Amino acid sequence: MKGNKKDKKSWVGLTVALIMLGAVSITPISMAGEAASAGAAAIVQEENESDPWEPFNSKMFFFNRDILDQYVLKPVAKGWNFVLPDVVQRSLRNVVDNTNVLPRLVNSLVQGKFPAAGREAARFTINSTVGLGGFLDIAKDGFGIDKSDEDTGQSLGFYGVGPGPYLVLPLFPPMTVRDGVGYVIDAAMNPINYLIPFAADADGGTTAGALIGISFVDAVNRRSLNLERYEGVEETVIDLYSAVRSAYLQQREAKIKE
Repeated sequence: MKGNKKDKKSWVGLTVALIMLGAVSITPISMAGEAASAGAAAIVQEENESDPWEPFNSKMFFFNRDILDQYVLKPVAKGWNFVLPDVVQRSLRNVVDNTNVLPRLVNSLVQGKFPAAGREAARFTINSTVGLGGFLDIAKDGFGIDKSDEDTGQSLGFYGVGPGPYLVLPLFPPMTVRDGVGYVIDAAMNPINYLIPFAADADGGTTAGALIGISFVDAVNRRSLNLERYEGVEETVIDLYSAVRSAYLQQREAKIKE
């Protein structure tokens, strides 16, 4: 019995890490789109931007965008989009948003944003019941209750923790060191990491595979929902890497100041 408890603790920690490795993101593309739509302001390099790891970061950015997205994620997303109608794709996206309520709720409370925390609690209650487990976003569509956009990286910044160097890792969205720490904490708060093994009584390997599968399906689904949104960004922005970095840092700074 004790051995089982130790095994569960070890693979729970492992699955948190593995689900993050499976969390292929379209964020680099979305940031580029935002930079293009924002015009020159999003491309301007600020003197206080810290990117000491630029040689490494630029290579990882190339891998994520020109290899991973172009040859894996985008083609799979096109097939996904052909098979599944938009209404189904959006329902799947709603379910994932609904299960990720805890990080948003906790960080809203940590930052003293009590109305946002109240909205998250109301959204989860409404969508988990009337919304059929989150497949329907009744809270937004029926009651006008939008989700908050709070995470641990913002909470750390709210309390004065500096961003640290800019960082791009394979399979991950762009981040700063501070946001990377926040990403780990938010992933650990996701209840799916703990509900699946207990509900299915699965071993560590099976659970890790299930979590990675969920993350990959979510990434493909999100990419499918944005197939046409960022087309032509490469032609619009001269220095895409710098544009994405500027857009990301500006966006994060603005969110912390909200």
